[in-house]
Amino acid sequence: MKVFRGLPNDQARAPCALTIGNFDGVHRGHQALLARVRAAADSLGLEAAVMTFEPHPREYFARRSGDLSRAPARIANLRDKLEALENGGIDRVIVEHFNEHFAAMSPEEFTERVLVEGLHVKWLMVGEDFCYGARRAGNVAMLVEAGKRHGFHVETLPTVLEGEQRISSSAVRATLAAGDLDATGALLGHPYSISGHVIHGQKLGRTLGFPTLNLRVMHRPALQGIFVVQVHGLADGPLPAVASLGVRPTVEDAGRMLLEVHIFDYAQPCYGKLVRVEFLQKLRDEEKYVDLDTLTAAIHRDAEQARAWFAARDARRDAPAGCGAASRAGALTATDRI
Repeated sequence: MKVFRGLPNDQARAPCALTIGNFDGVHRGHQALLARVRAAADSLGLEAAVMTFEPHPREYFARRSGDLSRAPARIANLRDKLEALENGGIDRVIVEHFNEHFAAMSPEEFTERVLVEGLHVKWLMVGEDFCYGARRAGNVAMLVEAGKRHGFHVETLPTVLEGEQRISSSAVRATLAAGDLDATGALLGHPYSISGHVIHGQKLGRTLGFPTLNLRVMHRPALQGIFVVQVHGLADGPLPAVASLGVRPTVEDAGRMLLEVHIFDYAQPCYGKLVRVEFLQKLRDEEKYVDLDTLTAAIHRDAEQARAWFAARDARRDAPAGCGAASRAGALTATDRI
């Protein structure tokens, strides 16, 4: 998959089937849209393309207003978004820098300069509520008319539902904020995870008896707290661990977001390695403690709970099929105690 920062140059402007959106999380609704774009591209002999934005437009406007609380929490970093788009069969992604100039484009200017001249769009799919141009003045009806004038076809994708719930990035953010990782997985179509390169930290965890690998989180994540996790990318299979995702209020006052992961019974160096942290169960919210001793005791409890979670999961996996209600109840009771 080719990735462009901004519109591609003349040599890379192959005619394409395009979809446009933020694609935060690339949930099942997004996946349905990507599958339709891929199918259209194949049938028309075009490249399948996505235009997305960095930063998120709502984040840009929140920063401009000076009120960052209006910016949406991020489900995924750009690396994870691009990987999910590639897995969806996309040939190229245009990561458009959302800035003052882009935000000021009229719908007509966006159509002519971006879609027609910049991307050579021949087929376009958007959501039913798609808006574009300055002050969101353009809508799907205007886009259909523009397509007739400029020679591209426009389709819309109906809302994708999970039961009666609309599958959306907002819905995914809500389940993550609530710590409901099962519901998050149902909306995404896979377990929730964050990837990143392991960086050097303050080495405080090592002095407390819980060495951690650290991943920098550049945006406000949609979930925070203490979690049971497993780590991919360091061994043949996932490694069991406990993790903290937050601002470390007991030991740091800068508001810097960090993902700290303590892998059980693992002592190999891993600085610089790319890992994926898969979130399995939320244990509690992040707290500020009066001193390091209190913090250390809390970490001990978190680690014990996480180990118990893995032990209960492994016991369920190892139990013979049809082992009876009593065994199943015992396994559930072990989980409920966590």
